[in-house]
Amino acid sequence: MAFYETISLVSGDDLPELQFVLRDSNTAATGQTLDANDPTTWSPIDLTGQTIRVYFRALGGSTILDTITCGKIAPYADGKCFLQWNPTTLDVAAGVYEGEIELENSSGQKLTVYDKLKFRVRDDFS
Repeated sequence: MAFYETISLVSGDDLPELQFVLRDSNTAATGQTLDANDPTTWSPIDLTGQTIRVYFRALGGSTILDTITCGKIAPYADGKCFLQWNPTTLDVAAGVYEGEIELENSSGQKLTVYDKLKFRVRDDFS
């Protein structure tokens, strides 16, 4: 299982807001030649009518600790979205956590992004 670059966070925080561009690795972006190893050549996913969720859990665990519904950034055809932490999502012990991104269209069909997010959380000083 592949992970994106690890995101460092502090327990108890509510920020930062994370922004993503969701892309289709099977379709070339306009004016690009598709390269399976270069995400900049992949076409953005049109997020119109999509609900984007991130499921958050301890690395290797099976219990979902939180589900975060992401916002979309217009124009939705550009695949841009953002994750704004729920108020208690990061009220967790120091450790390593993972996130899975899922898109659900208006018909209820789901697409899960294969690679996962990885979060390293450290304790707050207070």
